[in-house]
Amino acid sequence: MKKRVLDRLVRYGLLVAIGVMGACHEGLAPEEVVVYENDFNGEQLQEVRNGRWRSYNGTTVLGNYNNEEVAVQVDNLPAHKMLRITVELLLHDSWDGNAGSSSGPDIWYLNVDDQALVNTTFSNQPCMSTWCLSQSFPDAYGRHNDPKTGALETALPGLCQYADSIGWTTKYRISEIVRHKGDQLTLVCGDKTVQKYLNSSQICDESWSLSSIKVSLVE
Repeated sequence: MKKRVLDRLVRYGLLVAIGVMGACHEGLAPEEVVVYENDFNGEQLQEVRNGRWRSYNGTTVLGNYNNEEVAVQVDNLPAHKMLRITVELLLHDSWDGNAGSSSGPDIWYLNVDDQALVNTTFSNQPCMSTWCLSQSFPDAYGRHNDPKTGALETALPGLCQYADSIGWTTKYRISEIVRHKGDQLTLVCGDKTVQKYLNSSQICDESWSLSSIKVSLVE
C-alpha cells in the first residue's frame, strides 16, 4: 500500500508540473490523481478502524454495519487545496428514509476530519400513490425525494430479511469535493437507524456496506 501511494505521489508531482506548463498555453488544469483506493477485494484493512469484510453478491465488501462507524485514515498526502472523496455505498433491506416514530428516520453520514460532509436519509421501500416513505438523498436530511433517487443500482438482492429478494439492496456512488489541507485525512462513515428490533440478531436489517472508497487530489 505504501509503495502504491508513493508511486501515485511521484505521478502527481509530474502531472502538476506538466499541468502548470500546459495551463500557460491552454488554460488546462492537471488531472485528478488517486492517492487512496480500496475495493476490499484484496481484503486490505490496515488503514481501516472497525474494519471487517464479508461476501455479498459475489464480491467482497466492507461491512455490514448497523448503528456503527467505520473510519479510514490516509497519511502522507502531498500539499493540496482540495480533495475528491468517492464512496460506493450499499444499503441493505428495509431502510425507511424520512419515516418518523418507531421506524425512522434512517440516517447515513460521512464526516471528513470531524466535519460533516454528508448527512442524509435513504429509503428502500416501495413507493405508491397511497404510501411512500421518502428519502432525503441526494439532498441533505430534511428534504423529500422518492425512494432510491440517485441510485447507481437498484436490482440487487437484500442481505438478511430479504436475502432472496431482488430490489432490497440499493447501491449509490457518493462523490464530493472538499477543501482540505494537511498531510493526513480521516474519513468516518456511520449511520443512525431506527428500528424496534425484537432481538439483537435482527440488526442486519437496515444495515449498510461499502464496496469501494477513493480519495483523489483535485488541486
